[in-house]
Amino acid sequence: MKRVRTIKGDIDPAELGFTYTHEHLICFPPPIVMNEDADFELPHVDKAVEELRIFYEAGGRCLVEGTAIDYGRDVHALLEISRQTPVHIVFTTGFNKGRFHPDWVVQASVEALRDLMIREIEEGVDGTGARPGVLKAGAWYNVITDREEKVLRAVGQAHVATGAPVWLHTEAGTMALEQLDILEQEGVDLTRVAVGHCDRNADLWLHKEIARRGAYVGYDGPGKIKYYPDSVRVELIKGMLDAGYGDQLLISGDMGRRSYLTSYGGGPGFGYILKKFIPRLLAEGLSRDDVDRIWVENPARWLAF
Repeated sequence: MKRVRTIKGDIDPAELGFTYTHEHLICFPPPIVMNEDADFELPHVDKAVEELRIFYEAGGRCLVEGTAIDYGRDVHALLEISRQTPVHIVFTTGFNKGRFHPDWVVQASVEALRDLMIREIEEGVDGTGARPGVLKAGAWYNVITDREEKVLRAVGQAHVATGAPVWLHTEAGTMALEQLDILEQEGVDLTRVAVGHCDRNADLWLHKEIARRGAYVGYDGPGKIKYYPDSVRVELIKGMLDAGYGDQLLISGDMGRRSYLTSYGGGPGFGYILKKFIPRLLAEGLSRDDVDRIWVENPARWLAF
Protein backbone atom coordinates (compact mmCIF):
# COMPACT_ATOMS: atom_id res chain seq x y z
CA MET A 1 0.00 0.00 0.00
CA LYS A 2 1.30 3.46 -0.91
CA ARG A 3 1.88 5.88 1.97
CA VAL A 4 3.00 9.47 2.35
CA ARG A 5 6.13 9.85 4.46
CA THR A 6 5.73 12.72 6.94
CA ILE A 7 8.28 13.76 9.53
CA LYS A 8 6.17 12.00 12.20
CA GLY A 9 5.76 8.81 10.16
CA ASP A 10 3.94 7.32 7.20
CA ILE A 11 0.26 8.12 6.70
CA ASP A 12 -2.53 7.25 4.28
CA PRO A 13 -2.59 9.70 1.33
CA ALA A 14 -6.28 10.29 2.06
CA GLU A 15 -5.26 11.94 5.35
CA LEU A 16 -3.31 14.76 3.71
CA GLY A 17 -6.04 17.24 2.82
CA PHE A 18 -5.20 20.66 1.39
CA THR A 19 -1.46 20.69 0.60
CA TYR A 20 1.24 23.20 -0.29
CA THR A 21 3.88 21.29 -2.24
CA HIS A 22 6.87 23.64 -1.91
CA GLU A 23 7.49 25.87 1.10
CA HIS A 24 10.18 26.68 3.63
CA LEU A 25 9.73 26.76 7.41
CA ILE A 26 13.26 26.82 8.76
CA CYS A 27 16.58 27.14 6.94
CA PHE A 28 20.12 28.38 7.38
CA PRO A 29 21.37 29.05 3.84
CA PRO A 30 25.05 28.77 2.87
CA PRO A 31 27.39 31.80 2.97
CA ILE A 32 27.01 32.48 -0.76
CA VAL A 33 23.32 33.21 -0.10
CA MET A 34 23.72 35.04 3.18
CA ASN A 35 26.42 37.32 1.77
CA GLU A 36 24.05 38.36 -1.01
CA ASP A 37 20.74 38.55 0.88
CA ALA A 38 20.19 37.52 4.50
CA ASP A 39 16.42 37.74 3.94
CA PHE A 40 16.55 34.07 2.91
CA GLU A 41 17.45 32.85 6.40
CA LEU A 42 14.46 31.53 8.36
CA PRO A 43 15.90 30.82 11.83
CA HIS A 44 12.93 30.89 14.20
CA VAL A 45 10.85 27.88 15.26
CA ASP A 46 8.19 30.05 16.88
CA LYS A 47 7.61 32.08 13.72
CA ALA A 48 7.32 28.90 11.63
CA VAL A 49 4.72 27.61 14.07
CA GLU A 50 2.83 30.89 13.85
CA GLU A 51 2.84 30.76 10.03
CA LEU A 52 1.54 27.19 10.14
CA ARG A 53 -1.24 28.33 12.49
CA ILE A 54 -2.30 30.87 9.84
CA PHE A 55 -2.17 28.11 7.22
CA TYR A 56 -4.17 25.66 9.32
CA GLU A 57 -6.85 28.16 10.28
CA ALA A 58 -7.31 29.02 6.60
CA GLY A 59 -7.84 25.33 5.75
CA GLY A 60 -4.32 24.02 5.11
CA ARG A 61 -3.49 20.53 6.32
CA CYS A 62 -0.16 19.43 4.78
CA LEU A 63 3.02 21.19 3.70
CA VAL A 64 6.12 19.99 1.87
CA GLU A 65 9.22 21.60 3.40
CA GLY A 66 11.61 21.98 0.48
CA THR A 67 14.83 22.91 2.27
CA ALA A 68 17.59 20.66 0.95
CA ILE A 69 20.69 19.40 2.75
CA ASP A 70 22.92 22.08 1.19
CA TYR A 71 20.48 24.91 1.95
CA GLY A 72 20.62 24.55 5.70
CA ARG A 73 18.03 21.88 6.45
CA ASP A 74 17.53 21.45 10.22
CA VAL A 75 15.63 18.27 11.00
CA HIS A 76 15.77 18.79 14.77
CA ALA A 77 14.06 22.18 14.37
CA LEU A 78 11.51 20.69 11.97
CA LEU A 79 10.69 18.01 14.53
CA GLU A 80 10.12 20.67 17.16
CA ILE A 81 7.87 22.59 14.76
CA SER A 82 5.94 19.41 13.97
CA ARG A 83 5.31 18.80 17.68
CA GLN A 84 3.61 22.20 17.93
CA THR A 85 1.30 22.01 14.91
CA PRO A 86 -1.41 19.68 13.55
CA VAL A 87 -0.16 20.30 10.00
CA HIS A 88 1.43 17.28 8.31
CA ILE A 89 5.03 18.14 7.33
CA VAL A 90 6.88 16.26 4.59
CA PHE A 91 10.57 17.14 4.47
CA THR A 92 13.29 16.77 1.87
CA THR A 93 16.52 14.96 1.15
CA GLY A 94 18.79 15.92 -1.70
CA PHE A 95 20.38 19.08 -2.95
CA ASN A 96 19.68 22.41 -4.59
CA LYS A 97 21.36 24.09 -7.56
CA GLY A 98 25.11 23.65 -7.89
CA ARG A 99 26.20 27.04 -6.60
CA PHE A 100 24.96 25.96 -3.18
CA HIS A 101 26.82 22.64 -3.10
CA PRO A 102 29.49 22.44 -0.37
CA ASP A 103 32.89 20.98 -1.19
CA TRP A 104 31.97 17.53 0.10
CA VAL A 105 29.10 17.30 -2.40
CA VAL A 106 31.31 18.55 -5.23
CA GLN A 107 33.89 15.87 -4.41
CA ALA A 108 31.47 13.00 -3.71
CA SER A 109 30.66 10.32 -6.26
CA VAL A 110 27.22 9.67 -7.70
CA GLU A 111 27.13 6.45 -5.70
CA ALA A 112 28.01 8.15 -2.40
CA LEU A 113 25.30 10.78 -2.82
CA ARG A 114 22.79 8.13 -3.89
CA ASP A 115 23.56 5.99 -0.86
CA LEU A 116 23.25 8.97 1.50
CA MET A 117 19.77 9.80 0.22
CA ILE A 118 18.64 6.17 0.29
CA ARG A 119 19.90 5.84 3.86
CA GLU A 120 18.00 8.95 4.95
CA ILE A 121 14.77 7.75 3.34
CA GLU A 122 15.05 4.25 4.76
CA GLU A 123 16.67 4.85 8.16
CA GLY A 124 16.20 8.53 9.03
CA VAL A 125 18.32 11.65 9.46
CA ASP A 126 20.93 12.48 12.11
CA GLY A 127 19.82 9.71 14.46
CA THR A 128 16.33 11.19 14.81
CA GLY A 129 14.47 8.41 13.04
CA ALA A 130 12.70 11.12 11.00
CA ARG A 131 12.60 10.10 7.35
CA PRO A 132 12.24 12.47 4.38
CA GLY A 133 9.45 11.96 1.87
CA VAL A 134 10.82 13.84 -1.15
CA LEU A 135 14.05 13.77 -3.18
CA LYS A 136 15.40 17.05 -4.57
CA ALA A 137 17.81 18.14 -7.29
CA GLY A 138 18.19 21.28 -9.36
CA ALA A 139 19.97 23.21 -12.06
CA TRP A 140 21.18 26.74 -12.77
CA TYR A 141 19.90 29.35 -15.24
CA ASN A 142 19.92 27.92 -18.79
CA VAL A 143 22.63 25.39 -17.97
CA ILE A 144 23.13 22.12 -16.10
CA THR A 145 26.63 22.03 -14.63
CA ASP A 146 28.63 18.85 -14.15
CA ARG A 147 28.00 18.88 -10.40
CA GLU A 148 24.27 19.34 -10.98
CA GLU A 149 24.16 16.45 -13.45
CA LYS A 150 25.92 14.29 -10.86
CA VAL A 151 23.29 15.10 -8.25
CA LEU A 152 20.47 14.55 -10.74
CA ARG A 153 21.81 11.08 -11.52
CA ALA A 154 22.20 10.30 -7.82
CA VAL A 155 18.63 11.42 -7.17
CA GLY A 156 17.43 9.35 -10.10
CA GLN A 157 19.13 6.27 -8.74
CA ALA A 158 17.81 6.93 -5.23
CA HIS A 159 14.30 7.23 -6.66
CA VAL A 160 14.62 3.91 -8.48
CA ALA A 161 15.79 2.27 -5.24
CA THR A 162 13.14 3.77 -2.95
CA GLY A 163 10.22 4.96 -5.09
CA ALA A 164 10.28 8.37 -3.35
CA PRO A 165 8.88 11.31 -5.35
CA VAL A 166 11.24 13.86 -6.89
CA TRP A 167 11.08 17.66 -6.88
CA LEU A 168 13.25 19.60 -9.34
CA HIS A 169 14.47 23.16 -8.86
CA THR A 170 14.56 25.14 -12.09
CA GLU A 171 16.20 28.56 -12.13
CA ALA A 172 13.58 30.94 -13.52
CA GLY A 173 11.85 27.95 -15.08
CA THR A 174 14.75 26.96 -17.37
CA MET A 175 16.29 23.52 -18.04
CA ALA A 176 13.15 21.62 -17.10
CA LEU A 177 13.06 19.23 -20.04
CA GLU A 178 16.81 18.73 -19.89
CA GLN A 179 16.61 17.66 -16.24
CA LEU A 180 13.82 15.24 -17.12
CA ASP A 181 16.07 13.78 -19.84
CA ILE A 182 18.76 12.97 -17.28
CA LEU A 183 16.32 11.42 -14.83
CA GLU A 184 14.78 9.36 -17.60
CA GLN A 185 18.24 8.03 -18.50
CA GLU A 186 18.50 6.77 -14.92
CA GLY A 187 15.21 4.89 -15.20
CA VAL A 188 13.02 7.36 -13.31
CA ASP A 189 9.26 7.14 -13.78
CA LEU A 190 8.54 10.76 -14.77
CA THR A 191 5.02 10.54 -13.37
CA ARG A 192 6.73 10.66 -9.95
CA VAL A 193 8.55 13.93 -10.71
CA ALA A 194 7.46 17.53 -10.03
CA VAL A 195 9.17 20.39 -11.84
CA GLY A 196 9.24 23.52 -9.71
CA HIS A 197 9.18 27.23 -10.53
CA CYS A 198 7.61 26.62 -13.94
CA ASP A 199 5.56 29.81 -13.67
CA ARG A 200 8.76 31.86 -13.56
CA ASN A 201 8.98 30.95 -17.25
CA ALA A 202 5.40 31.68 -18.31
CA ASP A 203 5.58 29.55 -21.46
CA LEU A 204 2.43 27.44 -21.70
CA TRP A 205 3.90 25.32 -24.51
CA LEU A 206 6.79 24.32 -22.23
CA HIS A 207 4.44 23.50 -19.36
CA LYS A 208 2.27 21.31 -21.57
CA GLU A 209 5.39 19.54 -22.85
CA ILE A 210 6.52 18.79 -19.28
CA ALA A 211 3.07 17.37 -18.53
CA ARG A 212 2.96 15.45 -21.83
CA ARG A 213 6.06 13.59 -20.67
CA GLY A 214 4.23 12.63 -17.49
CA ALA A 215 5.71 15.01 -14.90
CA TYR A 216 3.89 17.40 -12.61
CA VAL A 217 4.11 21.12 -13.38
CA GLY A 218 4.81 23.22 -10.30
CA TYR A 219 3.68 26.82 -10.00
CA ASP A 220 4.94 28.45 -6.80
CA GLY A 221 4.71 32.17 -7.39
CA PRO A 222 1.16 33.32 -6.51
CA GLY A 223 1.35 36.68 -4.82
CA LYS A 224 4.87 37.47 -6.06
CA ILE A 225 3.85 40.45 -8.14
CA LYS A 226 7.49 41.55 -8.54
CA TYR A 227 7.79 38.91 -11.25
CA TYR A 228 4.44 39.58 -12.92
CA PRO A 229 0.78 39.89 -11.91
CA ASP A 230 -1.29 36.92 -10.83
CA SER A 231 -3.34 37.35 -14.01
CA VAL A 232 -0.48 35.58 -15.82
CA ARG A 233 -0.64 32.65 -13.42
CA VAL A 234 -4.42 32.47 -13.72
CA GLU A 235 -4.14 32.19 -17.50
CA LEU A 236 -1.44 29.51 -17.22
CA ILE A 237 -3.65 27.46 -14.90
CA LYS A 238 -6.62 27.83 -17.23
CA GLY A 239 -4.45 26.85 -20.18
CA MET A 240 -3.26 23.68 -18.46
CA LEU A 241 -6.81 22.75 -17.47
CA ASP A 242 -8.08 23.39 -21.00
CA ALA A 243 -5.29 21.19 -22.39
CA GLY A 244 -6.36 18.31 -20.15
CA TYR A 245 -3.42 18.53 -17.74
CA GLY A 246 -5.29 19.46 -14.57
CA ASP A 247 -4.16 16.24 -12.92
CA GLN A 248 -0.53 17.37 -13.22
CA LEU A 249 -0.63 20.80 -11.57
CA LEU A 250 0.94 21.46 -8.17
CA ILE A 251 0.63 24.99 -6.81
CA SER A 252 2.32 26.46 -3.75
CA GLY A 253 3.78 29.77 -2.59
CA ASP A 254 7.49 29.07 -1.97
CA MET A 255 7.52 31.65 0.83
CA GLY A 256 11.26 31.25 1.39
CA ARG A 257 12.06 34.77 2.63
CA ARG A 258 11.39 36.50 5.92
CA SER A 259 9.88 39.37 3.93
CA TYR A 260 7.32 36.95 2.45
CA LEU A 261 6.06 35.63 5.79
CA THR A 262 3.37 37.20 7.94
CA SER A 263 4.99 35.89 11.12
CA TYR A 264 8.16 37.89 10.34
CA GLY A 265 6.15 41.03 9.53
CA GLY A 266 6.07 40.48 5.79
CA GLY A 267 3.69 39.10 3.18
CA PRO A 268 1.84 37.62 1.39
CA GLY A 269 2.34 34.67 3.78
CA PHE A 270 0.88 31.18 3.96
CA GLY A 271 -2.68 32.49 4.00
CA TYR A 272 -2.51 34.16 0.58
CA ILE A 273 -3.34 31.24 -1.70
CA LEU A 274 -6.22 30.04 0.47
CA LYS A 275 -7.69 33.45 1.27
CA LYS A 276 -7.05 35.43 -1.92
CA PHE A 277 -5.71 33.41 -4.86
CA ILE A 278 -8.21 30.56 -4.79
CA PRO A 279 -11.22 32.91 -4.43
CA ARG A 280 -9.90 34.72 -7.49
CA LEU A 281 -9.57 31.45 -9.41
CA LEU A 282 -13.17 30.58 -8.54
CA ALA A 283 -14.31 34.04 -9.61
CA GLU A 284 -12.48 33.59 -12.91
CA GLY A 285 -14.20 30.34 -13.77
CA LEU A 286 -12.44 27.46 -12.03
CA SER A 287 -14.66 25.02 -10.15
CA ARG A 288 -14.34 23.76 -6.61
CA ASP A 289 -13.49 20.37 -8.15
CA ASP A 290 -10.57 22.01 -9.98
CA VAL A 291 -9.31 23.46 -6.70
CA ASP A 292 -9.61 20.13 -4.89
CA ARG A 293 -7.78 18.39 -7.70
CA ILE A 294 -4.85 20.83 -7.65
CA TRP A 295 -4.40 21.15 -3.88
CA VAL A 296 -5.73 17.84 -2.51
CA GLU A 297 -5.79 15.02 -5.07
CA ASN A 298 -2.63 15.81 -7.06
CA PRO A 299 -0.33 16.25 -4.04
CA ALA A 300 -1.62 13.05 -2.45
CA ARG A 301 -0.90 11.13 -5.64
CA TRP A 302 2.55 12.66 -6.15
CA LEU A 303 3.71 12.16 -2.57
CA ALA A 304 2.52 8.57 -2.10
CA PHE A 305 5.08 5.77 -2.51
